[in-house]
Amino acid sequence: MTPTEEFQELRPLLFSIAYRILGSVSEAEDAVQETWLRYQAVGTPPESPRAFLSTVVTRISIDVLRSARVRREEYAGPWLPEPLLTDPYEDPVRSAELADSVSMAALLLLERLTPLERAVFVLREVFAFGFPEIAAAVGRSEAACHQLAVRARRHMDEGRVRFDADREERERLAARFFDAFREGDVDGLAELLAADVRMIGDSGGKAPRFKPVILGAGHVLRVLAAFAPLVIRGGGVLEPRQVNGQPGSVFRDRDGQVLSTWALDVLDGRIQTIRTVNNPDKLAHVGPVADARQALREANRARGSAN
Repeated sequence: MTPTEEFQELRPLLFSIAYRILGSVSEAEDAVQETWLRYQAVGTPPESPRAFLSTVVTRISIDVLRSARVRREEYAGPWLPEPLLTDPYEDPVRSAELADSVSMAALLLLERLTPLERAVFVLREVFAFGFPEIAAAVGRSEAACHQLAVRARRHMDEGRVRFDADREERERLAARFFDAFREGDVDGLAELLAADVRMIGDSGGKAPRFKPVILGAGHVLRVLAAFAPLVIRGGGVLEPRQVNGQPGSVFRDRDGQVLSTWALDVLDGRIQTIRTVNNPDKLAHVGPVADARQALREANRARGSAN
């Protein structure tokens, strides 16, 4: 197998490691590209391309994360990870861990960890790397990596968000939610929301939003009831998709351009959290991005004409 073929075979794993460390599709893709450039520059082929490339992409991701954390502290409004529609890395043995580890809730928990703790947790808990491999990847001793893993696991367990175990049931509930939203069925929506449901919107100050965080079924229901007619009259389309391993949807305008993504956390047969990514800078990898403010103006004009 040529170096190019080896790299392409490992690219899904490298991206998935980088995305979980960084929470950004664009930064993860850049980290993988930089890994490829460094691999090309190696004189003697490594004995284990997987170990070598995993180490390189991990170290690059740690460096990027350290600088990114400063930008995130200055971010306008709530920061959410860039939505991921499809995880390129597949492992049937660890499919549940892979899906849950890429959820918005899990990635936000990972934000609480130091860059080293985050990298060790991702390599160990998600991808089942051995401690010798992890130590080489992060440049620490095995004993230090054990300690980092323990601390990271404790922090994650303290804040871990539970989901309904039955993934098909989650999908059915999400389908009911989006059908009710599309039809403007307020009573149908009310049946599906937890009493303490949260709606969190990431606009980065670059897209319309109601409030950064909306708490409680009554308040969330009022926002959904106000927003649904705008989507429908504006010719908007809801495209049901997995978003970060959880049921969700891509919202598109009448021309098929992306307005936002929504991801739902489902537990005990109710929607616990709705996370919407509206920042156009975070949506370019999903498809051509719409001008959300223009779409909102057109929807309001359509509503005025209807009245």
